[in-house]
Amino acid sequence: MRQMMMALALLGALTTGAYAQAPASEKSKGAKSTSSSASHSVEGTVKSMDSSMLTITRSGKDKGDLMVMTNASTHKDGPIAVGSTVSVRYKEEGGQNIATAIKGHAAPASKSASAKSKTK
Repeated sequence: MRQMMMALALLGALTTGAYAQAPASEKSKGAKSTSSSASHSVEGTVKSMDSSMLTITRSGKDKGDLMVMTNASTHKDGPIAVGSTVSVRYKEEGGQNIATAIKGHAAPASKSASAKSKTK
């Protein structure tokens, strides 16, 4: 009985500490809860894609690849293709990143194309 009580006390102490610590990024934003359905956003270049998944190479301070799942309720806007720049809003559900909205950005005109238009 005494061992069971010690085990429960230890388990309670360990889980309470984990819930009390919030990630530094959320502390700096002043977030009050750490809900797994919180919305996140990322901007980057599409590395690969198929009908249900998008892999993005992130730009900015959090460089690296991010995989997001797409579904029928994912709102898509603009050109979304491998190599294009996109902004993605997503939420975390069941350990997966689920895209809620993807916005493709038109590629800037190349320097040679803009130089030709200036000479005309």
